[in-house]
Amino acid sequence: MASSFSFDVVSDFDRQELVNTVDQVEREIKSRYDLKDTDTKVTLNADSITVETNSEFTLSSIHDVLQTKASKRGLSLKIFDYGKIDSASGSRVRQEIALKKGISADLAKQLSKLIRDEFKKVQPSIQGDVVRVSSKSKDDLQEVMNRLKQEDFPVALQFMNYR
Repeated sequence: MASSFSFDVVSDFDRQELVNTVDQVEREIKSRYDLKDTDTKVTLNADSITVETNSEFTLSSIHDVLQTKASKRGLSLKIFDYGKIDSASGSRVRQEIALKKGISADLAKQLSKLIRDEFKKVQPSIQGDVVRVSSKSKDDLQEVMNRLKQEDFPVALQFMNYR
């Protein structure tokens, strides 16, 4: 009886780490000399982060702080999708930063095709926003993981449920 091994390719992030990141950003804004008096608000919503501040220059500084704190907490910078900068009341600016989660249908097809073309003994299957990869050999699955890590996809990929 031949057993089959599999893993799932997903694009996700740790929500609690993101909460901690936004909390650290708010604390740094309150303590940094150049950001202290800007009356900046960073709000974490269900699927986005809203930043409201006094200028585009300050917004750029907040992006730097956010990216630094996120990378220190193990979050990929690919989860942030920066929206357009809107003018808020007065001379203030507001930006919505969408949080990317899940693999789109187009990307799932692209992943599946890459796996099928390069690995003949491996079967990818698309299941919603997850790509399940199965094979009779764990070594083949390891090779697929290493190959996917080499590519630069528009989303951060993680490998879950390896069994």
